[in-house]
Amino acid sequence: MPSTEIFSKFCARCYFLKKMSKQVIILLGKSGSGKGTQAELLKEKFGFSHIVSGDLLRNRAKKLDFSGKKLSRILTHGGLAPTCIIFKLWLDRIERLENSKNFKGVLLDGNPRKIKEAYLIDEAFEWYEWKNIKAILIDVSDKEASDRLGKRRICQNKKCGKIIPFVGACKDIQKCPKCSGRLAFRNDDNPESVKKRLVWFKTEVQPVVDYYQKTGRLIKVNGEDTIENIFKSILEALK
Repeated sequence: MPSTEIFSKFCARCYFLKKMSKQVIILLGKSGSGKGTQAELLKEKFGFSHIVSGDLLRNRAKKLDFSGKKLSRILTHGGLAPTCIIFKLWLDRIERLENSKNFKGVLLDGNPRKIKEAYLIDEAFEWYEWKNIKAILIDVSDKEASDRLGKRRICQNKKCGKIIPFVGACKDIQKCPKCSGRLAFRNDDNPESVKKRLVWFKTEVQPVVDYYQKTGRLIKVNGEDTIENIFKSILEALK
């Protein structure tokens, strides 16, 4: 093979890898669908960064300024932070990632939450020239989501807080696999709260799912399969 052709193919591969190094994966699904579990598997396999809005908000609420105090009150009563606050936190995190030497890709877990947030975050991705964007819907029925939410557990160690889904082999776990802490049911996984979360998904998140489908970026997988098979389906779709 001529050296010029080899060089051209090498350059093309380098360009492809560079583009792939900024893979954006948006994980969508009802509460209890297994988004967090699949995010952990993707992080482990690809070394992607993980943006969890709940973590960003809880850390912001620790600051003793006006927004921190107000945010703390909102989160304590189970309210939702306004889009302006969460988008500011996203932008700050994205900027840090863009300037990171080891940045390979990013996972957004359960976000955007509303259609206007989907538009805003698309503007942010365009600004940072992140074009390789896929939204993955882990699809489960309302009944399956309700069953899982009512039986899942959380580590009682405040420094850990790992959620153990009620699916597959995880059903038999007796202690936290991360820190060996005691497991207990979540107080907010009661029938009334679960019903509200499912209604929220239909009214607010479903339009986001439809938006990514219309723009050709949606991957839908069967969330009622085993954890391993769901992960395989995601990997196949990403190819």
